[in-house]
Amino acid sequence: MEGVMMRGKKAIAVAVRREDGSISTVVEPLDPLFTGKLREIPFVRGITVLTEALIVGVRSIMVSAREYAGPEEKITGLYFWGAMAVGLGLAVGLFFVLPLVIVQFFDAFLSSSFLSNLIEGLVRLGLFVAYLFSVSFMRDIRRVFAYHGAEHKVVNAHEAGATLEVASVREYSTAHKRCGTGFILVVLLLSIIVFALLGRPSMPFRIASRIVFIPVIAAAGYEFIRFAAGHSAARLIRMLLAPGLALQAMTTRQPDDGQIEVALTAFKRVLAEDEGGSAVWSPESGAAVATPLAGVEET
Repeated sequence: MEGVMMRGKKAIAVAVRREDGSISTVVEPLDPLFTGKLREIPFVRGITVLTEALIVGVRSIMVSAREYAGPEEKITGLYFWGAMAVGLGLAVGLFFVLPLVIVQFFDAFLSSSFLSNLIEGLVRLGLFVAYLFSVSFMRDIRRVFAYHGAEHKVVNAHEAGATLEVASVREYSTAHKRCGTGFILVVLLLSIIVFALLGRPSMPFRIASRIVFIPVIAAAGYEFIRFAAGHSAARLIRMLLAPGLALQAMTTRQPDDGQIEVALTAFKRVLAEDEGGSAVWSPESGAAVATPLAGVEET
């Protein structure tokens, strides 16, 4: 919602362009669950990251909506958990249950359980791409995708050692090898392999298995993305990453300078937090109150 969330080692920062043109920054300390030992254990850390992405992602959307609309906007905890439950339900139903329902119409003509699972996986992948393609025509989503592109440009510039100013950041790519879009694609492709090994049991079991195995597949997908990001110079790894990078052409747009400025504001804030800033938890608002940090401009 007219903003960017950046995650640092100690906190997250959400920078939002308000209706009056100013930039509001909200800082929230990361829960120790997402920064502790669990994040260091292979495969377990993938589930931890997935849980963090869901919780922090929904919270950031709600914070940005509140900041964009103004302080009078009230968002309760019930709304937060309700929104997360509805979002998860729609995602599981659309991308994991619906493909099973569709492939059921073909099962009577398929003697191979492997072929049945392969078709299911391809339907799932097709639904995902079709979903991204469809929502990209929505004006508000196009702006969200432009902010996504701004986020990637800033991170790419930082990793290249460039000056964190709008003019220099503008030159960098909107694609990034550790993007969540690529992660989702890896999960969808891995699911084809995993579910093919389960054969073709009864429909209730197939539906239950798709739900139960999501965290397991996500954990394996995270390990692949983590490994690939650290070895992206290898030709084989670049080839494996290429589909995810190509898919980002649908989930990112070229941002304008104002959107890059918002992404820079969020990024500089988490850098400052990692270097010794502070984020004070506010139980009344459910967010953190940003405290002034030297060298970081805020409006």
